[in-house]
Amino acid sequence: MHPQNPEPNNNLWDKFTRSAAQFVMAPTALLIFFFAMRFASADAANSGLIRTILMENPVELASKNINTKVIRVTFPPAFKTPWHTHEGPGPRYVVKGKLKVTEDGKVNTYSVGEVFWESGKLMQVENVGKETAELIIFEMVSSH
Repeated sequence: MHPQNPEPNNNLWDKFTRSAAQFVMAPTALLIFFFAMRFASADAANSGLIRTILMENPVELASKNINTKVIRVTFPPAFKTPWHTHEGPGPRYVVKGKLKVTEDGKVNTYSVGEVFWESGKLMQVENVGKETAELIIFEMVSSH
């Protein structure tokens, strides 16, 4: 008669075969993972996906708690903002049109697809294009 749940045999041969199986399984699992990731990366590259860093800027945050905002601003042709500031600094992305930005005594013109860093200092923006311009503002503000 055989028991339903026999005790595993702890002889030297059983220990060796268990260790050998573990020795083979771990590298095999790593190889499978490596090739799966390699093929996944190749599929993304072959799909036409392109990832480009448009701007990178180190920021020293005034607080651990930051409230972020993403704001879309539409400028009619020839529109010029009054002098103003924003609550916080951050990157700005021109979606459409051509904008002249005056900030901290410096004047720059940005067009579709360009990104610039706004410091939060006194500024003015003018749509210098013939069509409506659109800007996406990413703003970072301390949340009190």
